[in-house]
Amino acid sequence: MNPILIPHLKKACQLSDVQSAFIDSASYIAYFLMAIPAGLFMKRYGYKAGITLGLLLFAGGAFLFYPAADSLQFSLFLIALFVIASGLTLLETAANPYITVLGDPETGTQRLNFAQSFNGLAAFLAPLAGGQFILSGKNLSVADKQAMSADQLQAYLKEEASSVQIPFLLIGGFVLLVALLISRTPLPTISDEDDSPSANQESILTEKNLITGVIAQFFYVGAQVCVSSFFIRFVSQAANITEKPAAKLLSIALLAFMVGRFFGTFLMRFIAPSRLLALYSLLNIGLLAIAVTGHGQVPVYALIGVEFFMSIMFPTIFALSIRGLGSKTKLGSSLVIMAIAGGAFFPVIMGQVSDLTTMQTAYLVPACCFLPILYFAVKNFTVKNVTLTASH
Repeated sequence: MNPILIPHLKKACQLSDVQSAFIDSASYIAYFLMAIPAGLFMKRYGYKAGITLGLLLFAGGAFLFYPAADSLQFSLFLIALFVIASGLTLLETAANPYITVLGDPETGTQRLNFAQSFNGLAAFLAPLAGGQFILSGKNLSVADKQAMSADQLQAYLKEEASSVQIPFLLIGGFVLLVALLISRTPLPTISDEDDSPSANQESILTEKNLITGVIAQFFYVGAQVCVSSFFIRFVSQAANITEKPAAKLLSIALLAFMVGRFFGTFLMRFIAPSRLLALYSLLNIGLLAIAVTGHGQVPVYALIGVEFFMSIMFPTIFALSIRGLGSKTKLGSSLVIMAIAGGAFFPVIMGQVSDLTTMQTAYLVPACCFLPILYFAVKNFTVKNVTLTASH
């Protein structure tokens, strides 16, 4: 929902582009701050408790949108988003590994990929729902606002902000119901098998491939969030398309992301993942160059193409990063998850560039992010195959 909230709260709370970017920062910084606490909680109380608490935090954050909209305080929206993302961190830390061990180990990856396919489906549906029920389609110019009285302007802003209240109450209520069902469902307790101290006491920081992978993941998530979150603003500026049709185009772009994930997984039967990652990185740099310099509808199509070619990157970087870590795999995985914080960092830079230039020019930021990914892919050219163990 963040790509919908960014243009919406920018309007309702009268924000600049760089201020609106903190919507992503509040969400993605939670992954960095909460990943280790989430792992410690899960280690002590188990997978089921981690999933349940994650859902409760998610619901609580969604309910906070109601008072935030009433007060028109942007800081309260940021707190609500941070609470939601903290819940998501717990869910991602608990549910992904639980799915892989809940059943036959040989089909664990298939179960995880099946579960994660619903993530792509939700990403496709969210802009459709958000565009319909949250975005009003009303965009007042500076002159329009100046012509209003203070009371009229306040009423307009209040009306805009209030459109998030019912959708997020419904989301919170539904998630709370899922939490209740999970808490009352008997689930097998599974303990980890590799908690014994490793004979190899060397620091995890000596694993050069892992560290390079963490850096690549940091830049990738930053690029992914930048491309998606500012999509509606980009389409409005570059192609002069209003926000409701732009939300539908975003939905198409995220559908391309979902299709690209299945297609990329198929291609990996014939092309080494590292080489496909390198090819997709080059293609995205080229497409973003077209998006920055093109006119009319062409830049929009280029961004849809970027979504398609980003699809395989998170799980591929993840799998290549933790390859060969042995007993250090869990700690290495935590570091890669913490790299999701890139989604908190780069949108702020992109918003600053947009405020100083244009939103179209600001898409140079994600273009530069694909360079470290390309470097990481080339460094892993000797790796013939990996198992995709996570998705985002």
